[in-house]
Amino acid sequence: MATLIGLTGGIGSGKTTVAALFKSAGATVIDTDAIAQQLTAPGGIALPAIRSHFGREYVSDISGLEREKMRARVFSDQAAKLVLESILHPLIRTQVERDIKVIRSAYGIIVVPLLFETMTYRRIVLRTLVVDCTAEMQVKRVMVRSGLTRKTVESIIAAQIPRSIRLQLADDVICNQHDTISLRAKVQALHPRYASMAA
Repeated sequence: MATLIGLTGGIGSGKTTVAALFKSAGATVIDTDAIAQQLTAPGGIALPAIRSHFGREYVSDISGLEREKMRARVFSDQAAKLVLESILHPLIRTQVERDIKVIRSAYGIIVVPLLFETMTYRRIVLRTLVVDCTAEMQVKRVMVRSGLTRKTVESIIAAQIPRSIRLQLADDVICNQHDTISLRAKVQALHPRYASMAA
């Protein structure tokens, strides 16, 4: 199996940006969030089960999963959250396994927001990389990109593993508090290290 680096971080920390920089450097990127979006896009294979469990009001023929409605549901209903995860997580794992088999680069980056909350992916990664920034920076970034209220974003952050624990568990940390230039330099410093470890 290919050598894998697990990339994680809180919402709005910049995981997608960092993953894109690693891809530009030559690494293969597998993004579990992107896979989840594919599964719940119009025609996605997760939609029939979601419709069956939650009702037609959560699935649109035009847009696929009604994300805002589902987000509100799972944040207020733990049982609903577990049901949604039981639908999506096995499908995501299956696609990840397929994607890992076709990695041809020196190593792969697997982006997993809940890397430290579950053991599923921690067992298969060589190292863990956390993208980090302050909670206030997270809130501002998510509000800008999503239009969610501060209260909603703060509740999402509160539901995730605490930043302090995430940093304690990390093998490597990239601080994404500044500009893309400094971020690119940090990725370029780690890329040859990861390639060497894989070799």
